[in-house]
Amino acid sequence: MSRNGGPSAPLRDDNSYSLSAVRSKFIATVLAGFLTFIMYGTGMAQNAPVLTPVHTKAVYPVYRATQLPALQADWADPAWEHIPPLVITFPMGEPPHFVPHALARVLYDDDFLYVQFRVEDRYVRSVVQHVNGPVSGDACVEFFFCPDTSKPDTYFNMEVNAGGTPLLFCVTYPWKSKVELDSAEIRSIPLAHTMPEVIEPEITDPVTWGIEYKIPFALLEKYTPVVRPAPGVVWNANFYKTANKNSNPHYLTWSYVDFPRPNFHLPNYFGRLEFK
Repeated sequence: MSRNGGPSAPLRDDNSYSLSAVRSKFIATVLAGFLTFIMYGTGMAQNAPVLTPVHTKAVYPVYRATQLPALQADWADPAWEHIPPLVITFPMGEPPHFVPHALARVLYDDDFLYVQFRVEDRYVRSVVQHVNGPVSGDACVEFFFCPDTSKPDTYFNMEVNAGGTPLLFCVTYPWKSKVELDSAEIRSIPLAHTMPEVIEPEITDPVTWGIEYKIPFALLEKYTPVVRPAPGVVWNANFYKTANKNSNPHYLTWSYVDFPRPNFHLPNYFGRLEFK
């Protein structure tokens, strides 16, 4: 979810939470527990999604690619075959009527970070076509990441709608600075999508869509220091699934965010990418 300016509101304690926020926490807890039972209690844990308990910062292992992904947004690509996905499952704000099932996977090599999303969705609408436009209003997947944990308030937000239109900013929290990367630089990032560039009218029936891209470390290094991935390196990050310009608005996170209203720009709640 992108923001076009202004600092995020200060954190509030639990006593100020609304009833809807409490209800959101309860639903998230039940959902996470149910998914854990299904995947682990029934013997389906091999390559199972990486699940995160509520109030625990998420941790995801990122492995070096043993073969290059084809970058076709194909979930069955052999390069990803043994890579467990993470689950973007925790709602912020009012729980939606329908909760998309959103997964992501990450790989790396010497020059690129590879990111792949798969979403089982409904009420899909995607109309923004200009780079760095308000893509978070569309059906959208987002990857916020801090590539140098010694500077935890400086991070990138890479957002891509279902039609494949990207946004990429470099932000210093709380909005001390925001740099929009040049549109030509963003367009140079190899990116694949499975849906048409424009989805209008909204698709209300079940549909599965995917996004895949690879981010050059050299591009990131133009804007902030980057600790390049290697065994033992850690980045801070969070993943999101959002849509707010459709008939089923929702805001979902991977690493739980203890905040009473939707706000993805809270790096103190980022989880950890642990490179192997």
